[in-house]
Amino acid sequence: MAKIYVDADACPVKNEAYAIAKRLNLIVHVVANQWMNMPDDPMIRLEVVDDGFDAADHWIVEKVGRSDVVVTDDILLAGRCIEKGARVITNRGVVRDANNIGEALAMRELMQYVRASGDTSGNQKPLDEADRRRFRQELDKLASAALRTP
Repeated sequence: MAKIYVDADACPVKNEAYAIAKRLNLIVHVVANQWMNMPDDPMIRLEVVDDGFDAADHWIVEKVGRSDVVVTDDILLAGRCIEKGARVITNRGVVRDANNIGEALAMRELMQYVRASGDTSGNQKPLDEADRRRFRQELDKLASAALRTP
């Protein structure tokens, strides 16, 4: 059965993910390093992992499978999940897959270099309603496709 995994510590679209999962009758695993307030729904499960470096990422990678969807902005986690055959979407509704993860990883490295050189002008704009709408549309497509995966 397909599931949705949410890399939750800094995820601003958890409620959107919950709504889509509820409509499609999918379990959502909300993975975080600390307890957080959750909806009272047996299909939404909080998975609190230890504070170790990348503990949430490791937990998700260990559990995720081909028929699952992962919500994360973490490019390294996205790459690891794609390697396992999972579908990945960012908080802004960008679908990460085998065709674009390499470019995303290269851009991540470039931006780390730029920040290390002292340039901090490359901050992302705040999430807006258009981003949330794109996220809902793309997550709906990915989750529906995941349900059709044997």
